[in-house]
Amino acid sequence: MRRVLLAIGVPGLLAAGVLLTVARASGPYKATENPNVLWTIVHDRCVPNQIGENTPAPCAVVDTDRGYAVLKDRIGRAQYLVIPTDRVTGIEDQALLAQDTPDYFGAAWHQIDRSLARLGHTMPRETVALAINSKFGRSQNQLHIHVDCLAPNIRVALHWARQNIGSGWTPLVLDGHTYRATRIDGNTLDGAYPFRRLAASLADPVREMAEHTLVVVGTVWPNGHPGFILLDDVVKPLSGDRASGEELQDHSCHIAAFEPGHPIRPSDHLL
Repeated sequence: MRRVLLAIGVPGLLAAGVLLTVARASGPYKATENPNVLWTIVHDRCVPNQIGENTPAPCAVVDTDRGYAVLKDRIGRAQYLVIPTDRVTGIEDQALLAQDTPDYFGAAWHQIDRSLARLGHTMPRETVALAINSKFGRSQNQLHIHVDCLAPNIRVALHWARQNIGSGWTPLVLDGHTYRATRIDGNTLDGAYPFRRLAASLADPVREMAEHTLVVVGTVWPNGHPGFILLDDVVKPLSGDRASGEELQDHSCHIAAFEPGHPIRPSDHLL
């Protein structure tokens, strides 16, 4: 547990601050547990149940055509994990850069409404985030994208940083770690391929990808157009930075108290 300065709501959040205690989790399972738990759940239970019984349990979704499953994490009010149905170890897996690899980040953004349904109301796109940790900042050796609320203080920081983020990479200090940010335009992430964008910015992707984390946060650019902020951090051993972008999320979803939105009806849920 640690204490961070949170602001209350935008624009109200920009006028006052309050200290709240926010719990951070390094992942859905402790590092001492089996690092293949997620793979076992998806491969041995969810996929066979979907194929044989037409039910994805214990997953919420299994889409064998698109190559992913969706599992409610045991940590957090609204956290879901998007997990490949193929064996993909993590961000360092070179299969992620192949042209025929499923669009995992695109699929993950389509699960935002599922998370919001757990909260009972809608929220602006700026309040939710997708995150994948580096090889050195994760507990599981099966790729999984965390879908959950953004920490309120990060929401405020990115609100003010938007105007300085363009198609290049811009440095940003978030949660005490130096990230770099770039702009993605569009209402969805379909076809944006964050893994490829990261690889294109590295001198030696095969060697370097394992040390990076990626976070995607929804935004509305100053011109009113929807888009995303893609954030990247890299392992920094001397400072203890393990490149766990999940640190920018808040699995307690405190931001939901500041962004009430509109009630979600059962018909609003995603398939």
